[in-house]
Amino acid sequence: MPTDSPSLAAPVIVIAPDSYKGSLSARQVADAIGRGILQAIPQAILHICPIADGGEGTLDAMLHAGGKTGMLSVRDAGGAMREAPVALLPNGAAVIESAEIVGITDTRAMARPVAERSTEGIGDAIRLLLDRGVRSFLIALGGSSTNDGGAGMLCALGLRLYDATGAILPPGPAALQQLARIDASGLDPRLAQASIVGMSDVDNPLCGEHGASAVFGPQKGVQPDQVAQLDRALAHFADLFESAVGRRAATIAGAGAAGGLGYGLLMLGGQLQSGAETVCTHIGLDAHLAGADWLITGEGRSDAQTLHGKAPFIAARRARGFGVDSSLLSGAVDQQALAELGRHFKGCFSIVPGPMTLAQAIADADRLLQASASQIAAIWQAGRMR
Repeated sequence: MPTDSPSLAAPVIVIAPDSYKGSLSARQVADAIGRGILQAIPQAILHICPIADGGEGTLDAMLHAGGKTGMLSVRDAGGAMREAPVALLPNGAAVIESAEIVGITDTRAMARPVAERSTEGIGDAIRLLLDRGVRSFLIALGGSSTNDGGAGMLCALGLRLYDATGAILPPGPAALQQLARIDASGLDPRLAQASIVGMSDVDNPLCGEHGASAVFGPQKGVQPDQVAQLDRALAHFADLFESAVGRRAATIAGAGAAGGLGYGLLMLGGQLQSGAETVCTHIGLDAHLAGADWLITGEGRSDAQTLHGKAPFIAARRARGFGVDSSLLSGAVDQQALAELGRHFKGCFSIVPGPMTLAQAIADADRLLQASASQIAAIWQAGRMR
């Protein structure tokens, strides 16, 4: 076959994975996949596009398309001061990642009962950035350890909570049960000129059986006998707050994101958007997909939830719009979801070749990714040459 045959032209391959949480960042995953592809197809033209869905790794994904990191001194979920990174983008917007400030992986803050944790640090970050002239905010909501309805963030921005005696209350969920009055007159006036977007992949309301406390509370340490109590506290907070400002948001899809932080952003006049869609738009994924031959994406574990707005699904859907096939290469793939996943991806693969412990898979993820990508690319190239 002539070497200048169109079927042998150098393929353009877009590599757009999410992170393998607890193991590799999205960029590290993409680089390992790229090395594997080049082993099988040395002439391949690679477009490295790390992505995220509004959770851990969103800062890094957004910065891949340009910008710089800034450090802010803010409160963690337990109230202790910490240095946290934010992304300052070329267009003047700032990206705040909740997981970097009130994250569920912060063992020090997680040692505090969930009823005492708050999102004050998110408000600290917004206020400090307002001081620097920032008026456009993208706030990644995934990975938080809090369940305060955004009360902490709002208090850090000037909201005041009072009990029946007129004493000021702290913003944690425990104190919200004692709430008698809310004063919103002290909210930072600069917020009126700000654009705020919450990035999330969930559509839960603030309260109820599908709300923040019931659905996400258990993973943050909420015990079964605490769910109803914390849910009532958030509902009580929302009733008083909405009466005070004349705005309703508790039932809006996504209000329950990040323990109700989504609700707090909505009450500031913000909007909620798909985290994965926002990231893909910002990094210009569509421009890389136009004219591409193949997309390879992935995440730490793929299951039925992948198809509900997770980053690999969003990337594959965008690729399909350009007539580009996509394949899924993840740390693990739920076999029960394989048939459903297979309707959206041309091949779903796990990097684990055989029985091994989770610790082994995490420790060896880079090598396993490179080896798996090489094998998948060889198969893809062979099919392309027929």
